[in-house]
Amino acid sequence: MERIEQHASFGGRQEVWKHVSATLGCDMRFGIYLPEAALRGQHCPVLYWLSGLTCTEQNFITKAGAQAHAARHGFIVVAPDTSPRGAQVADDAAYDLGQGAGFYLNAVQAPWAAHYRMHDYIAEELPALIEASFPTTDVRGIFGHSMGGHGALVTALRCPGRYRSVSAFSPIVAPSQVPWGEKAFSAYLGADTAAWRQWDATALVATAQERLPLLVDQGAGDEFLGTQLRPELLKAACERTAHPLELRIHPGYDHSYYFIASFLADHFAHHAAGFTGR
Repeated sequence: MERIEQHASFGGRQEVWKHVSATLGCDMRFGIYLPEAALRGQHCPVLYWLSGLTCTEQNFITKAGAQAHAARHGFIVVAPDTSPRGAQVADDAAYDLGQGAGFYLNAVQAPWAAHYRMHDYIAEELPALIEASFPTTDVRGIFGHSMGGHGALVTALRCPGRYRSVSAFSPIVAPSQVPWGEKAFSAYLGADTAAWRQWDATALVATAQERLPLLVDQGAGDEFLGTQLRPELLKAACERTAHPLELRIHPGYDHSYYFIASFLADHFAHHAAGFTGR
């Protein structure tokens, strides 16, 4: 790995690292915040943040104000990029497919299958790298926004026992039923819509092997609410299976990082409770 940025912040340090990913077959970057305790060598729990369409590791670490919350709770926070990147990696001219739009799944269709295995990267390769390179405990949580909210929910539901907590801002809860997901899943996974269900949170809650409480915050003024996000579908799915869900709709808030920053403290508190079992 190569450290390419470091900035003192709230007694800790915000860093950005670059490494070669064997899973994705390209160079990848991730942001990592190390609280003061971690800089002293104390082992800390880890929160993984998954960003949305068009984002890199930079959006969250520069816009959300997460460092203050991470410092207060003593969490390491890891924010990876949203897709494989590079001249050799398949891409598309549209913003919602290809580089910047990995959808946190394992593609099986050409040309995407060669590099687009973001689920395996997020759930396996990246945590192994983080835990081998930084002073972490085995306590993990995961959260994200929009496409990354979809990724956080799906990753937690697909990997029982791996995470102590999960939450999401404005997630794409039912990608099999909305235009963003239909486009990406058709390209990455093919025409068999039955195969899409393994990457759809509303389908996965029906067979979830554990009942991690889900915290979902959604802005009522979000321009994508009725067409792409549709949180009511997740609510209905959770009610059918008695899966714990706290869905909060906030009047006036949109899809931006202004919304995320406004309620991020609540998400850190949610993960802190999950980490301690309270």
